[in-house]
Amino acid sequence: MRIDDRATLADLACGAAFLGSGGGGDPYYSLLLAEAAFARSGGFDLIAASDLDDDALVAPCGWIGAPTVSVEKLPNGRETVTALRRLEQLTGRKIAAVMPVEIGGGNGLAPFIAAAELGVPVVDADGMGRAFPESQMVTFNMRGLSACPSVLTAACGSLAVIETQDNLTHERVARGLSVALGGIAHMVEYPLTGAQAKRDAIQGSVTSAIAIGAAIRHARAARRDPFTALADALKATGLYPHCQTLFDGKIVDLERETKGGFSIGKVIIDGFGDGGRMEVLFQNENLVARQDGKVRAMVPDLITIMDRETADTITTERLKYGQRVKVIAAAAPAMLREPAALAVVGPAAFGLGHDFTPIERLNQGEGA
Repeated sequence: MRIDDRATLADLACGAAFLGSGGGGDPYYSLLLAEAAFARSGGFDLIAASDLDDDALVAPCGWIGAPTVSVEKLPNGRETVTALRRLEQLTGRKIAAVMPVEIGGGNGLAPFIAAAELGVPVVDADGMGRAFPESQMVTFNMRGLSACPSVLTAACGSLAVIETQDNLTHERVARGLSVALGGIAHMVEYPLTGAQAKRDAIQGSVTSAIAIGAAIRHARAARRDPFTALADALKATGLYPHCQTLFDGKIVDLERETKGGFSIGKVIIDGFGDGGRMEVLFQNENLVARQDGKVRAMVPDLITIMDRETADTITTERLKYGQRVKVIAAAAPAMLREPAALAVVGPAAFGLGHDFTPIERLNQGEGA
């Protein structure tokens, strides 16, 4: 498809914010940069991975660091293009297409800025189907692909090429560099062939985000319930077949700190009436939601906190005392629920002490 209007970009930002599960960075600044790129280029080409040549060079990209820092430390707008040009130098090849390394939050928009500059399409796919806090938490790693060579760039103009023997070490090196460069940086990683993009990426995630954002926008315009529209849109994507409103209440307590390149903490929500209390733990992204001590949702399923009136997603760095919110859960894409994936992105990977249980089993008998 051709993205040739600003409304579609705004829909993408809205849908990506939801799919970020609280993380991926607030898309506001990424949307501004994408709109500026749109004004220069007149639009973006979005293609299916199946349209790629098997030997094409595909470059996933996105931001690494603490979302709390991204609110205050603005990009210079050249980080993505600079990194992609260096990857071309390293490989001796031209990049055929770019894709978000994760569809969640501002990272869902990151490749569009570079696509306009390089004159290449964006692939309708990503490596997470949501957002996760660490760079090895991608389907490409789960399928045995290497993150390297990767290129990390910062707003100050610094650039680093990373070569490591394994992807966990790559995450630690890249995280340390992002902290040293002010808490956030841009990274091009997991360079793919077209064949690998077809086999190992989560397909259709960009158009899913657009559909989610459009459903919320149309519901608001028609004065219909945006949460019903959201649930219907999620199920229609085929990637997120189950959706649940877990809780409705007001934020009464919040703990949040920026530590080791992450935004870490928990938020406490008191339900209206006799709705009890919900606690949501997060590490950039929301990881687990417990109501009165009972687990209602956990990674890799999505947990998103939204304004209860507007259905605007509230990312973890923008949570505040007194906000009136709904907590929405959605089933993760099937690829993330496979045993090999759960070892990397399931509850045990975050030290939560739970075996993964899907939201549809945790909430049997509960209203959608």
